[in-house]
Amino acid sequence: MMKKLIVGLFVLLPMFAMAAGPSVPLMKAGNDLTDNASLQRGAKLFMNYCLACHQMQYQRYERTFRDIGIPTAIGEEQLIFDGSKVGSHIKNAMDIDDAAKWFGAPPPDLTLISRVKSPDYIYTYLKSFYKDDSRPFGVNNVVFPSVGMPHVLQELQGVATAVTEEVEENGHTVTKVVGTVSDGSGEMSDDEYDQAARDLTNFFEYVGEPSRLESKALGIKVLGFLFILFILAFLLKKEYWRDVH
Repeated sequence: MMKKLIVGLFVLLPMFAMAAGPSVPLMKAGNDLTDNASLQRGAKLFMNYCLACHQMQYQRYERTFRDIGIPTAIGEEQLIFDGSKVGSHIKNAMDIDDAAKWFGAPPPDLTLISRVKSPDYIYTYLKSFYKDDSRPFGVNNVVFPSVGMPHVLQELQGVATAVTEEVEENGHTVTKVVGTVSDGSGEMSDDEYDQAARDLTNFFEYVGEPSRLESKALGIKVLGFLFILFILAFLLKKEYWRDVH
């Protein structure tokens, strides 16, 4: 009985997780893990804007550079800022206690964020910050209300304001934030920022499973081998049973 209960919980947990997701539709990231140029731009964005707070402590610089086509010497010179060895894990120097004091909780490690959430969620999240003076860092997020971090890409996107609409909930009219719009003060145009968000999301998806492309290629080869083996086994079976039939 207990075993059935545990199995049932494991089946239902993903459903509860989905039910607890954002109340706004997620935008499609449209990632392409074969696009090394996109992955390189995403790595640059992460190292420059995210690594100060968020680590990727299960991913190594060297593996990253090799997989996405960055020469080791260039990666060391332009993407490692703290003197770490190229074989080191991607970590920062932020003290956990200080981080908890500043942000309320230590910023999460992002190595597996694309598998914990989804690429579409990350992409939508990056495009959903908006100005909110009531929040400690002056911003909020459509898909993550009461977010506890600043909008670190604001200099690229510009200051975004909320797009709201009136909806009926439990017989009452409430105002909900359904989107954002930039004021155009950023270093990038809307299309350029959109591409930057896709590049960063693409990089997160790669880091979540660096061997995905290799595994997919190997899987195709294995299926091809099994198909050929099936044909040979079928012909062998016919040969063995020819005299019987």
